[in-house]
Amino acid sequence: MSRVALVTGGNRGIGLATARELADRGFTVVVTHRSGEPPEGLHGVQADVTDSAAVDAAFSQVESEHGPVEVVVANAGITRDGLLMRMPEDAFTEVLDANLTGAWRVTQRAIRGMVKARFGRLIYISSVVGLTGAPGQANYAASKAGLVGLARSTARELGGRGITANVVAPGYVDTDMTAELTDKRREEILNSIPLGRTAAPEDIAKAVAWLASDDAGYVTGAVLPVDGGIGMGH
Repeated sequence: MSRVALVTGGNRGIGLATARELADRGFTVVVTHRSGEPPEGLHGVQADVTDSAAVDAAFSQVESEHGPVEVVVANAGITRDGLLMRMPEDAFTEVLDANLTGAWRVTQRAIRGMVKARFGRLIYISSVVGLTGAPGQANYAASKAGLVGLARSTARELGGRGITANVVAPGYVDTDMTAELTDKRREEILNSIPLGRTAAPEDIAKAVAWLASDDAGYVTGAVLPVDGGIGMGH
């Protein structure tokens, strides 16, 4: 029987690539999406990670239709970039609520079944920006750095129950989010990446899939950079 994996924000970008990679490896994959239909060939459940009741309902639906959730990929996130001096407070709190508190809500609900089963894989999609910082992204960087503390605390609390908690820190990935960069900024970024290219979402997905696998059973509390070398040393 295949393991059940839930990928939040799995309808595009890194989340979608991860969902497809896990499905290709035999997992039963369910993606959360806020509106519309799930991506073709994948199971979907509507959920907004900023709403605890919606998260609870989504897990209950997945458990009833597919069985206990054994792997969670906390990927859902938003950006509201702006310089610190002019950033409105809601731009900070909304990004923290979606990216960090959202991951906490999902974790708290997921571990109920994981503790009972004495098995679980919690994988948090952070960012190189959470480790290095970036101008205009104090809110986003803070939320992504917070995932490291969340994962490591969870790893310490629940390691004895067979649950691992790890972080993947992507660099610059070809997604809708990075498509908004100017050509000049894109060139600057490429020049700073030792491998000389941005990542495809599939590059991140393969690292996540490894952490979800039995091969990574002794890895917990780790931050795995998948960034072409841009963040090394951080």
